[in-house]
Amino acid sequence: YGHYYSPTTVSNITKRTEHLVEEFHERKFKYSQYVCVFLDATYIPLRRGTVEREAVNVAIGIRSDGGKEVLDYSIAPTENGAAWSELLQGLRTRGIKDIQLFIADGLV
Repeated sequence: YGHYYSPTTVSNITKRTEHLVEEFHERKFKYSQYVCVFLDATYIPLRRGTVEREAVNVAIGIRSDGGKEVLDYSIAPTENGAAWSELLQGLRTRGIKDIQLFIADGLV
């Protein structure tokens, strides 16, 4: 985006925002029912020693009032059933009780 950030600056930003990411993943949901939930992954290059493309699994919920929200996301080496199962179990544990329809591509 036309700016350069040193590795130290990126590290400092990460340290200052890490707790916000943890709070997002642990928050209780205000709504317990969703008309539908979209499940999909996108692959992005991540550096963990070497740069590899990893899946960012994202769950987006739509409520009966039409409101949309990112419910959660997870990062895994690939999009697979185990990663989705863990993410969905976390949604249940944090208060989602009813989803009428799941929309996903290629998931069994």
